[in-house]
Amino acid sequence: MKTIKGPAIFLAQFMGDKPPFNNLKNICQWAASLGYKGVQIPTWDTRLIDLQKAAESKTYADEIKGIVQEAGLEITELSTHLQGQLVAVHPAYDVLFDNFAPPAYRNNPKARTEWAVNQLKYAARASQHLGLTAHATFSGALLWHTVYPWPQRPAGLVKAGFQELAKRWLPILNEFDRCGVDLCYEIHPGEDLHDGITYERFLEATGHHPRACLLYDPSHFVLQCLDYLEYIDIYHEKIKMFHVKDAEFNPTGRSGVYGGYQDWIDRPGRFRSLGDGQVNFKAIFSKLAQYDFPGWAVLEWECCLKHPEDGAREGAEFIRRHIIRVTEKAFDDFAGAGANEQLNKKVLGLD
Repeated sequence: MKTIKGPAIFLAQFMGDKPPFNNLKNICQWAASLGYKGVQIPTWDTRLIDLQKAAESKTYADEIKGIVQEAGLEITELSTHLQGQLVAVHPAYDVLFDNFAPPAYRNNPKARTEWAVNQLKYAARASQHLGLTAHATFSGALLWHTVYPWPQRPAGLVKAGFQELAKRWLPILNEFDRCGVDLCYEIHPGEDLHDGITYERFLEATGHHPRACLLYDPSHFVLQCLDYLEYIDIYHEKIKMFHVKDAEFNPTGRSGVYGGYQDWIDRPGRFRSLGDGQVNFKAIFSKLAQYDFPGWAVLEWECCLKHPEDGAREGAEFIRRHIIRVTEKAFDDFAGAGANEQLNKKVLGLD
């Protein structure tokens, strides 16, 4: 069995214009001071990394790694959540998602998609240069506007949607394969990959591509009432990344899963700081240890109530306490009789 690595922290929600959140060196020193051992880097924030340069220059990638290591940390993974979203955007969402791309690619969906695909390919090569084995992203969505079938979906629509999604992602998956990196989709509302069934549809459409893997985040499953523990039993062989994020779901007579267009603080389903929600992390860490999860436990902080710095400080200790140092021997070894073929035959009544 393997002991999960951590604690680590996803930097996206903490970046800002003031120290220590304004550049890679400062934020790594801050994270290390809280007890974190690793950082997950969002590649759309150029204060942290120049993704194209890291893809094209091993020397630059080594410099980035050196900054992180100087703080006593490791890079756990890179993230292209925002760029991955732009690989597939339905026209209904063009205006809202345009801000995810640089100004030069806005109001031009075709150019924006090409930019996003290139970003993912850069991420594969940058991950290889950094010695990483997994990468985080979103799938994007062509079908999300039909998630609740009214009016009913035309026959064949879902199949066609996943065929197109796979067509866009296959060149990217192949690049990740060439670089020896698993591409891990965060299963998330707003994406065509938002639960187990949709992941299976995508996997089938890609010909079961070996690099089409999963980022496990139980908070999104709490909000859609999905069994997040059985999910690990089903998909553990594909889970290569882990976001440790808490959530709660408290439906009322007035609002449920859909949230009534309310702000986060008023929704029945809310993300919370670690330990403040309903996720059973003891069971999750136990299952991941049982299945030899090979990666990091990475805090993704999102909470509509608690200050982020408090959430980060508490999160490091929370993850540290939940990581199970796996045993190297069975608890009842003291009573073992050792390997003895004759004894085994005698116990079976065959002697």
